Amino acid sequence: MIHATSRNSSDDLMAQRGEHFQTQRRKVLRKPPELWLDAVMAQFEASGRFVAPTGRAAKFGLMLALAIIPADARTAPIDTEHLFGFTIGSDVGEVGEKEIESSVTGRFGKQTGTYNAGSSTLSAESVPIANLRTEITGEVLGYGITGVGGLANQQYAAFGGLSADIRYRFLDRATAPFGFAVGAEPRWGRADDVTGQPANQYGVDFVAAVDWEPIRDRVVAAFNLLYQPETARLKWTGTWSQQSTAGVAIGVMAQIQPGLFAGGEARYLRAYDGIGLETFAGQGFFIGPTVYLQLPKKAWIALAWSAQVAGQATASVGPLDLVNFERRQARLLFGVNF
Repeated sequence: MIHATSRNSSDDLMAQRGEHFQTQRRKVLRKPPELWLDAVMAQFEASGRFVAPTGRAAKFGLMLALAIIPADARTAPIDTEHLFGFTIGSDVGEVGEKEIESSVTGRFGKQTGTYNAGSSTLSAESVPIANLRTEITGEVLGYGITGVGGLANQQYAAFGGLSADIRYRFLDRATAPFGFAVGAEPRWGRADDVTGQPANQYGVDFVAAVDWEPIRDRVVAAFNLLYQPETARLKWTGTWSQQSTAGVAIGVMAQIQPGLFAGGEARYLRAYDGIGLETFAGQGFFIGPTVYLQLPKKAWIALAWSAQVAGQATASVGPLDLVNFERRQARLLFGVNF
């Protein structure tokens, strides 16, 4: 009887602790959205001065995401590998997975004249081992430049170059509070990105990506640190130049129904002369909406649009940097897993 009484008391104590835990958990989950946002923004603010221009945009995006989710919406687990247009998530796919992916990116508008630059890519992606994603990409590019101050007129489309993307995930959101991955994409191009002049261009795009779910299976946020050094030799003159871009990107997406996401992205980019961020050349702040849809038969499509809403170039006056960047950018992505 003594042992039975002890067991019953122990069971009652465990039950009380369980009820206390559930009560505390309900209290946490019932916190208003603003407290979730403050917790997320605290992580952004700790990332340093690059993040400051995107802070309000990220908070607005989270508020918008919370507002557009139906209260009774069904959800599915979130995969961030291709969820964003200009930002990347930490997910890399499953071992043995293969994918064909294509994209079309447009960049439009300078201070004067007509400026249209576009690129179309076709990529083959694979996941040979756990947490490692590899990708090989070919590119076709085109330029339509007329009457832009400081740029020669260009009207052509041609093979643009090759790149190889390697991305490794160190932390998985399924087993950690947040996901974390790093990537490097060495690339070779046949034209200067801005002027469109024929060139041999060599560069590497480095990225560190963090993502987490403020509301599990409903809302996901991603944060990127970017560094993109490059050097180019113009074919017409034989001269070499070196540039680099550094910045941050933030994306917030809400799952409206299984496989359908809507949200937005913000980027703060700084351009420099020199591959080591030697001389500041300008800065631009971009923001815009993103939509993602999971299609039947393991296919997906994403569309993102972004406008420069603030900026400054050292080589010109005005509220935007239209020397190093464009007024508007748009991207369409499509992929099939097999």
